[in-house]
Amino acid sequence: MSDAVEAAIFELLAAKGPGKSVSPEEVARAVDPEGWRGLLGRVRAVARGLARQGRLVILRHNKPADPDDFKGVYRLRLPDAPAADNQGDAS
Repeated sequence: MSDAVEAAIFELLAAKGPGKSVSPEEVARAVDPEGWRGLLGRVRAVARGLARQGRLVILRHNKPADPDDFKGVYRLRLPDAPAADNQGDAS
């Protein structure tokens, strides 16, 4: 089930576009439209793991939150991509 949750997170974020976020409810509903409420704990656990790996950002009040120390309402977003025009510029 964790693989389905992880896939749903990244599919939803890809569909939203850069800089946009999704709620855990959106992810759970994408995995199981009928029993989504029972998946919220799994979504939180998968999001925490992905955030620890640097593959996801957990937002509280639209600011990055510590994946090991956050409570309450949160959203999920992809990490910011490094600026492409500053890479390799030695001048």
